[in-house]
Amino acid sequence: MTVELPPLSIYLHLPWCVQKCPYCDFNSHTAGTAAPKARYIAALLDDIRTESNRGANRPVDSIFLGGGTPSLFSAAEIGELLMALRESFHCNSGTEVTMEANPGTLERGRLVDYRQAGVTRLSLGAQSFDDGSLKRLGRIHSAADIFSAFDDATRAGFDSINLDLMYGLPAQTLDMALADVRAAIRLAPAHISWYQLTLEPNTVFHARPPRDLPDEDACAGIETQGYQLLADAGYEQYETSAFALPGYRCRHNLNYWQFGDYLAIGAGAHGKFTQADGSVWRYRKPAHPSSYMQASATGFAEQDLRRVTVEDLAFEFMLNAMRLNNGFAENDFRQRTGLPFERVRGTLGHALELGLVQAPVGGRWRPSDRGRRFQNDLQALFLPEPAGREQRLPQA
Repeated sequence: MTVELPPLSIYLHLPWCVQKCPYCDFNSHTAGTAAPKARYIAALLDDIRTESNRGANRPVDSIFLGGGTPSLFSAAEIGELLMALRESFHCNSGTEVTMEANPGTLERGRLVDYRQAGVTRLSLGAQSFDDGSLKRLGRIHSAADIFSAFDDATRAGFDSINLDLMYGLPAQTLDMALADVRAAIRLAPAHISWYQLTLEPNTVFHARPPRDLPDEDACAGIETQGYQLLADAGYEQYETSAFALPGYRCRHNLNYWQFGDYLAIGAGAHGKFTQADGSVWRYRKPAHPSSYMQASATGFAEQDLRRVTVEDLAFEFMLNAMRLNNGFAENDFRQRTGLPFERVRGTLGHALELGLVQAPVGGRWRPSDRGRRFQNDLQALFLPEPAGREQRLPQA
C-alpha cells in the first residue's frame, strides 16, 4: 500500500557555544574559537549528500539551523551549508530557513550577510530583558545587546524574527516576568516563544537547583497574565509556548507537531521519515562532535535506527498534536500514522469525560484549557497499555 507522505523538513545541528548555560540540556559543547569548524563543515557536507538519498525527491518545506550557537559560524560558512542543501534537496524560494542566534555572538553588519546567504527567519535567544536574570542564567549578553541585535536584524531585512523568552526564573517576580513580555511586545517581533524554565537532567540547575524559583502557583499567575498581554498585542497562541502575529507561525516547528518528517544532519541530530509503505522510522546521528566527524569517513551509519511500532504511533502522534491549540483533524491522524481513527477514539472519549479535550467539531479534536494546563496528563492517556491508564490526574 502506498501512502501520502507528510511534509519534509531538515534539521542541521551546529553544536558549539561560547559557554554552557546551567539550564541547557541541548547537545552543545564549549569550544569557542578552538572549535574545529572547517572539519565539522566537511562532515556536514558528507552528511548532506548521504541524507539526500533519503529525501527521495521530496520538496523541503523548511530548514532549521540549530545549536549550540549557529551564529558562531560565519555567514560564508552558513552560506556554504545552505548552498549544499539547495543542491542536494528540492528547496525553492518559499522554503523557510531559520537560524538560531544569540545576541552576544552577533556582530553588527553580519546579519545582512546571513540574509544574503539564504537565511529567511531569525530566532534570537533573548531569554530575559533583566540583566540580573541573564547573569543568573549564564547568558553572555545584556538586555542592551538584545535591542541592538533586534535593530540590526530588522535593518538587515529580516521581517520574520522570533524572540525566545523564559519565565519562572530564579528570584523572578510577577512584575519582572510581565516586564519581559512587555519589552518583547514593544519590539514587535513576528513571533515570540515564551516558556517556563524547567530543571532538565544532566544540567547544572538540575544538580544544584536554585532555591528561589517561583512556585507552581506563581508560575500559573505569570502564565495567565502573560497570555493576556500577548493576546491583547495581537499574538495568537497556536502551541503551548508559541505566539505569532498573523502569517508568521513557525512552519518548521509546526511540522514536528503535526507529525511530519524531518531529516537529521549534524552531531546528535534526530530524524523521522515515512516510507512509501506507510512505515515510520526514527534515527539519530552520533552525539559528540568528535564521534560525528569520525563517522563521516564510514558513511554515517545511523544510531538507533528503528521502526516506530504500531503501539507507539498513536502516542507519538498525540504527544505532538495535543501541543497545538487547534488540535488535529481525524483525517490527519489517519494520514500521518496509517492507523484507523478508532484506535484512539475511545481514549479521546475518556479525555473528554475528564475535561481534558473539547467536544469535537467537524471531526477536529482540541485540548481544553484544562488539557493545556495538565498537558502531560493528557498526553499520558495515549501511552501504550498499561501505563496510560495508570496515570492520576491532578485536581482541577
